[in-house]
Amino acid sequence: MEQLEQTQEPDAAAHNVLPLTLRAHVVKMLSAGILSGKYKPGDRLNESQIARELDISRIPVREALSQLQEQGLVQNRERRGMFVANIGPEEVLQISSLRIILETEALRLAKTRITPQTLEQLEKLMAQMDSWNGTLLEAAALDLEFHRTLWKAAGNPYLERALNALMVPLIAQTMLEHVTKDVRR
Repeated sequence: MEQLEQTQEPDAAAHNVLPLTLRAHVVKMLSAGILSGKYKPGDRLNESQIARELDISRIPVREALSQLQEQGLVQNRERRGMFVANIGPEEVLQISSLRIILETEALRLAKTRITPQTLEQLEKLMAQMDSWNGTLLEAAALDLEFHRTLWKAAGNPYLERALNALMVPLIAQTMLEHVTKDVRR
C-alpha cells in the first residue's frame, strides 16, 4: 500500500495530475465509503482500525480524516474521536439562515464587480446544471462551483471563506441524508 505514493492515476501524465498520495487515496476511499452508506451519519471512524484495514500507518489516515473534517463529511468530537457528520435539522436551519445573509451580501458586491468572463463561466455552469444527468454528488459539485464563482466575483476573500465554511457542511449533510435514504430503501 505504501507504493501508492509513487504511483499515478491512469492518464495522470496526460492530464497533468499530481501523483496520488497515500493521504489522497485514503480520503478517496473514506469519502466513497461515507457517500455509499458503508459509514453512516454518526458512525465513529476508528483511526487505528482503518489503518489496519488498509495496511498503512495511522498518519495518512489521521491526515485524511482531518481533510474530510474540513470538507464537512467528518466531525471531531473532543476526546471521543472522529465521526461521520450528523448535522441536525436545527443546525441546518441555523447555517442556512446565516448563509442567506452572507450570500445576499456576496451577490450585492458581485453585481458591481462581475466581469464578462465570470458571466460567461456562470452561464456555462447553469447550462451544465440544466442538462445534468449524473450523480447527486456531481450535481452538488456543480452547484457549489456556481456559488463559489459568484462569491469570488464579490471580491471579498473573507466573505468567500466564510461562505465556503458554511456550504461544505450543508452539502455534505444533504449528500449523507440522500445516501441514508437510499440505503434504507
